[in-house]
Amino acid sequence: MRLVAGIDSSTQSCKVVIREAESGRAVREGAARHPDGTEVHPDHWWTALQEAIHAAGGLDDVEAVAVGGQQHGMVCLDESGEVVRPALLWNDTRSAGSASELVEELGGSAAWAEAVGSVPVASLTITKLRWLAEHEPHNAERTAAVALPHDWLTWRLRGTGQLEDLVTDRSDASGTGYFDGRENDYRRDLLAMALGSRADDLVLPRVLGPADPAGEASALTGAPTLGPGCGDNAGAALGLGLDTGQTSLSIGTSGVVASVSAKPTADASGLITGFSDATGAFLPLACTLNGSRILDAAARVLGVDHAGVSRLALAAAPGAGGLTLVPYLEGERTPNRPDATGTLHGLTLDSLTRENYARAAVEGLLGLMAFGLAAIREQGVTVERVTLVGGAARSEAVRRIAPAMLGLPVDVPPPGEYVANGAAVQAAWVLSGERPRWDLGQVQTQQADPTPQVLERYLSLAED
Repeated sequence: MRLVAGIDSSTQSCKVVIREAESGRAVREGAARHPDGTEVHPDHWWTALQEAIHAAGGLDDVEAVAVGGQQHGMVCLDESGEVVRPALLWNDTRSAGSASELVEELGGSAAWAEAVGSVPVASLTITKLRWLAEHEPHNAERTAAVALPHDWLTWRLRGTGQLEDLVTDRSDASGTGYFDGRENDYRRDLLAMALGSRADDLVLPRVLGPADPAGEASALTGAPTLGPGCGDNAGAALGLGLDTGQTSLSIGTSGVVASVSAKPTADASGLITGFSDATGAFLPLACTLNGSRILDAAARVLGVDHAGVSRLALAAAPGAGGLTLVPYLEGERTPNRPDATGTLHGLTLDSLTRENYARAAVEGLLGLMAFGLAAIREQGVTVERVTLVGGAARSEAVRRIAPAMLGLPVDVPPPGEYVANGAAVQAAWVLSGERPRWDLGQVQTQQADPTPQVLERYLSLAED
């Protein structure tokens, strides 16, 4: 029995899963927490990885391993491979002004969409590099290489310490803002807009194909083969076994609507980022800053756990008695409103009940996802049903209300670590040379009568 391991180094935690390479059968797994914040030193990821590996019983019997990681995070390394400063994560919005400057300097949103398939917003790496050059020029000057979280962890696992051994894949590179997924090449001219002349000499991770080995993980006992790794969204699509024409809706720390597409997209509005996937195709994607923490906040306000929020929400009627939550609790990326705050509309003596507030939180979360789904469709992508995953998919209220808010059948696979599973799929792919097709288990399909009036009210208030 050949074993492979997949790693998901996400915003909140590190998960490690060990699977049988041929069947995908789960063998064991482990996890460890990451510190909170939008700025984190990468050493914390390495520590959490070691803890997660230990919790999973070690990787001594594993033949291949791959890393899926949170996208966009800026990891700057000096000439000796030391981290220059804590990484700015995807949800750090301090570079919003830099994003606006970059858009204007290239000639507008359409020029960026044509160049790399995406319009810079605060989450993309290029905006963080521009912020670094403007606000911490001494750190920009020290920077000899720029990597993303999964690139850095893969490099640490390889253990050579040589900058030229940094590798990545198309999916993660396509989220930097300076990589063209159609040509599979970096755009150093765009990178120079952020870092000036330093862009010419900067070491960037070598982009590997889906099944290209990245060397040996010499930092692990047995030195298993390393896969190229991938961004977390592409990892989830791979773990779900999605093919061209299929769409996922993942609600974790963020909310993500992603469709596997044979063709690239170029959305000048900036709502859809034109990412690549982990198989050689494309992954047009809408991502929100706000996700399951909308439910976390509701639970805190109501003094209940997540199951309590679900029970209260399902006890209320659709539309929550006229109560509507626009949940821009941490600013927002889709739509691009980094400085926005959340608003609660329709407050009356009758509407302000615990049940209605819980329902408004769930409907507000799903309204935000519906906005992203509509933006995907406007790019010519056909969406007939979605696959719902992520922490919020564990909520009965989210599962039952989703088809009504989205107006679509919703497939819910068993709870699982789909990013880590996708990385394990990639590890098995590298090991055998063929993409494996693992059984997800029993998938439940949720259907409900659509409630377009609820969605229309949400969208009209969200656009104000």
